[in-house]
Amino acid sequence: MRSDEETKRIVFDAARHAFAVDGYAATSTEELARRAGISTKTLYRLFPGKAALFEAMCADRLERLLSAVNLQATDAVDIETGLRAALLACADLALDPEVVALQRMVLQESAAFPELAANFYKNGISRTATALARWLRVQVKQKLIALDDVDEVAGMLIGMVASAPQRAAIYGGMPLPSRKDIERRVRTCAALFLDGCRVASA
Repeated sequence: MRSDEETKRIVFDAARHAFAVDGYAATSTEELARRAGISTKTLYRLFPGKAALFEAMCADRLERLLSAVNLQATDAVDIETGLRAALLACADLALDPEVVALQRMVLQESAAFPELAANFYKNGISRTATALARWLRVQVKQKLIALDDVDEVAGMLIGMVASAPQRAAIYGGMPLPSRKDIERRVRTCAALFLDGCRVASA
């Protein structure tokens, strides 16, 4: 007999596919249960409704991606190398095909279901910016860079590294950038940023 955690994982996989193909509004809980191979009674026992399932699915996917994002500050690398690694981790999350597909769906459905957008922001966008702000705060404390508002700067940096390719994919139907393109963009963004705020050595 499957555990609830195993069943949830199967439901999440089925829901991601169904939401991406049919959209949130057009996907019924009955269809989700059928795709997952469970009864609607079991689905409702695990999730009180479709909105709760969507939020849990996004949180689960983003949690797994964020757990792989290592933004630990270390003395073993110089700040430019560290910043590139941090920005690359954020770009990998923001430009992950599944995350972009979820964002596209959230945008399509947000007028009718505003809570979807709020939950996606809370579980993904906001948490990524918070992780980067934490990394920046350590660099400020070590007097490697000078910033007045690390939270604002974290949002700016993520926007600089990921927003344009994300918008091109969502609105323009362009392919997501290759790994090589992402790394080149990260190098450019890191250099632009550090040229503006690096603390000059005495």
